[in-house]
Amino acid sequence: MTTAFPDGFYWGGATAANQLEGAWNVDGRGPSVDDHFLGGTRDTPREITRAIDPDRFYPNHDGIDFYHHYEQDIALFAEMGFNMFRLSISWSRIFPHGDDETPNEAGLAFYDRVFDCCRAHGIEPLVTISHYEMPYHLVEAYNGWASRELIGFYERYCHTIFERYQNKVRWWLTFNEINCGTTEMGSMLETGLIQGFEGPADRIRTTMQDRYQALHHQFVASARVVSYAHKHYPQFKLGNMDCFILSYAATCDPSDELANQAEMRRMNWYCSDVQVRGSYPGYARRFWEDNGIKLRVEPGDLQDISKGTVDFYSLSYYMSGIVSAHDVEKTSANMGTGGVNPYLERTEWGWQIDACGLRFALNEIYDRYQIPIFVVENGMGAKDELVDGKVHDDYRISYLKKHVRAMREAIADGVELLGYTWWGPIDLVSAGTGEMRKRYGFIYVDKHDDGTGTYQRIRKDSFYAYQKIIKSNGAQGVD
Repeated sequence: MTTAFPDGFYWGGATAANQLEGAWNVDGRGPSVDDHFLGGTRDTPREITRAIDPDRFYPNHDGIDFYHHYEQDIALFAEMGFNMFRLSISWSRIFPHGDDETPNEAGLAFYDRVFDCCRAHGIEPLVTISHYEMPYHLVEAYNGWASRELIGFYERYCHTIFERYQNKVRWWLTFNEINCGTTEMGSMLETGLIQGFEGPADRIRTTMQDRYQALHHQFVASARVVSYAHKHYPQFKLGNMDCFILSYAATCDPSDELANQAEMRRMNWYCSDVQVRGSYPGYARRFWEDNGIKLRVEPGDLQDISKGTVDFYSLSYYMSGIVSAHDVEKTSANMGTGGVNPYLERTEWGWQIDACGLRFALNEIYDRYQIPIFVVENGMGAKDELVDGKVHDDYRISYLKKHVRAMREAIADGVELLGYTWWGPIDLVSAGTGEMRKRYGFIYVDKHDDGTGTYQRIRKDSFYAYQKIIKSNGAQGVD
């Protein structure tokens, strides 16, 4: 038995300001942490420089120049049929240093134009407030979220954009993939714990104490702004956002099952249990003790967290892996590595393709929390070939169809699903590797890893496949 997608289901795409906007030092914008990352590859990590070297190439500086192409790009999204566009606001475009007393009007005005353009095309904005684009000044002056002072800076930023866009934006996410803050890569992208660091990203070394303390500060900040929004802007809906790294036990060995349970708790449930349920989970205390973590919790923090629970759960989903108490073969994965599952195919970047896992994950999440769910990232990176002005990306169409079918099955299972925004509806810079060749989009952008290109936009075959799915609300073009 299957059911159709519900009326009012949101179809669209998802992006991040640092990966597509470009214009990194235009109209008063300050540098973000991403502006200090050089490009890398699957096998060569991105390198971080403390000072911007004019003789080296920083792919995020230009992105795909959405800053000057947003009207064209949003028109293409509307042509596909989007009724939602997930994008992020660049914190350093609003507060160039992050701790400024007053906002940058030119930055605020840019997003006014973007949101107005979305509205003119009948597209609802879904805004990520902080998506891997911390102002770099906050890294060097405060060591990012290791400092409690960032809670206040973040609140000021949120109050400013809530007031400015209260009539243009209803849907908000407080932090992108907040659970990635548990990892070393998240220390670079999500929590900014790289004060004074320079060199290849795989040499970053932080402590679990610092990572989980930084997450605590983010939990408090998120909860406070959720409570503030509920009080002052009742029309708003606010969600968390987790990078859902589904894992299976490698075998039926009980030790594998326990290892996988621990990994699912650490990677997937720890952060969302706090943001959805409003308190630290029971297993957290044992985890802290086993890993030498002693959180500094100020008076009122736990009360703030309990009052600032989110309205819906959102996630990115790309792959699954296996976990074992024993040694297993590893492959590339989002935010790290995962165990190889012999039943699954892999992308060119080693990410295992598991559409059934999306259905499984949605059921697990909904059974746990019983609140609406939004799939705000899903997609596959591939080396597209442009031939005679066309891209025939049947592999992407296949991936898309399988995952849409999985969502349809989850809805039939009883999951309350709000919408689906494909990651990278237009080609953009990869966050993990800094590459353009790892393309996700339904729209090809003539931009390359050496910085060359015309920025021309070209519809791929997948553009029309997604268009058909959206037009029929998932009833056609899937099977």
